[in-house]
This record gives sequence, structure tokens and C-alpha cells, in this order.
Amino acid sequence: MKSQITTHVLDTAQGQPAINIQVVLEIQRKEESWETLGEGCTDADGRINNLLTNNDPISPGTYRLTFDVSSYFQSQDVDSFYSSIPIVFTISDTDRHTHVPLLLSPFGYSTYRGS
Repeated sequence: MKSQITTHVLDTAQGQPAINIQVVLEIQRKEESWETLGEGCTDADGRINNLLTNNDPISPGTYRLTFDVSSYFQSQDVDSFYSSIPIVFTISDTDRHTHVPLLLSPFGYSTYRGS
């Protein structure tokens, strides 16, 4: 079953899904206090559809997805600038699915609110 927050990582330099990237999902509880809600690893299609443990409903708030990309680039034998990529975003409408894609290359990345 798909959780309310999902992600997808594409390696734009290779033109393919980024497989086996570790991702941690957190929610901000206090100003600089983060609580881990779930974690996972991108599959053969570069996706993680089950980040939330027990598929618990989410609440409005500030969330962070952190992508450990250093291991991915090392496995590709590629030098890269980034070792970890944190994406912080706010959810106000909890009835809406939140999809956060990451377009990745060794020396840059971009992200957007997906569907």
C-alpha cells in the first residue's frame, strides 16, 4: 500500500532510475528537533512508496526527506559534489498525496512537488 508521502529518484546523468539510495523521512517537532517517521531504499524503478511505518496518517507540518547519495555515486564509481541531500517541505492539506521527486546528477539536483 502506498503511503501518503512518496519519492522517486532519477539519475539524469545516466538517464535511469537511481537504485538503492537510502532515504529518511522526518517531521519537525520543535524548532530544530526532528522525529524520524520512516526510512527506505529506492527500488529498481528509483521509487519508495512505503516510507511511513504502518501507513499512519500524516499531520500538517514541516517534513524533511534526506537522501544519502554518497553511497549511490560510489557504487557507480562516479565522483560527486553532494553526499547527502535534505529536502524540507511543508504539508498543509493532509488529504492530498505528497510526492517528492529528486532529479539527480553528480554535481547538481532539482526537485518539485509531484503528483
